[in-house]
Amino acid sequence: MGTTGTALDADWLGLCQRAVQGLADVLAATPTTVERARETGTRGSGGDRTLEIDSEAEAVVFEQLQALYDQGHRFSAISEERGEVDFGGGGVHVIIDPIDGSLNAKRDACHYALSVAVADGETMADVAFAFVHDFGAREQWWARRGEGAWRDGMPLDPTLPERRSRDGRLELLGIESSDPQWVHAVIDPLTAATRRLRALGTIASTLCQVAAARFDAMVTLQRCRGVDAAAGQLIVREAGGFINFADLDDPLAAPLDATPTSRLIAARSEQTLRDLEAIRRA
Repeated sequence: MGTTGTALDADWLGLCQRAVQGLADVLAATPTTVERARETGTRGSGGDRTLEIDSEAEAVVFEQLQALYDQGHRFSAISEERGEVDFGGGGVHVIIDPIDGSLNAKRDACHYALSVAVADGETMADVAFAFVHDFGAREQWWARRGEGAWRDGMPLDPTLPERRSRDGRLELLGIESSDPQWVHAVIDPLTAATRRLRALGTIASTLCQVAAARFDAMVTLQRCRGVDAAAGQLIVREAGGFINFADLDDPLAAPLDATPTSRLIAARSEQTLRDLEAIRRA
């Protein structure tokens, strides 16, 4: 894993699970939409208006990162709200979305997740550990580079195939960035590709559905941010799936930051990855 000191060997799973407990307390303390809709009056590094629950959730994660730093580990953290924060450098990067699916969290609707990735480089290809906890589904997903992926401690089967209907279309396709105008713009290739659509409202959780072969594939209809996809894309790859940041020459070259860089395609097979290119081109 390179000469990045001890940070990659830290107990990242334990850190993430402790953060989940803290975030659960934050969410329990603000159970209503009125409370969760309160804004701080600022915008995060990704450009979105920051909700108070976003800020409080991020503080919980950074408290855990500070404890890791105090133990002697060195790394930098990149978060949707704070941007990059230096914890002594060292070549290891921690990519955090405290609540992926903030709109869902605000409305207490189904899926919203903590997403954490740890990398020894600056692109998606360099992610070595990934963690997603979906607070709505109460499921926990993680992966380690070259070792596989797990859901709630059970290994994901990398041989699971996609499912297609008799006419050859995918049975179930997840879409994100699901503004009706963007869906309308690609309705013809969507119709040609799949029989059913699902929009969960969180890229991290949707990627996990592809990892478990619950969804046959997913596409984002607009460019996504590295903080949203960094963890989920490794979980997909370690679970036998395929990833393409389709607006880049290298499919895994998307940066690990809060800048919208590329549309994302995830699939259970390479052929489907290529087939879904028609949606990007449209």
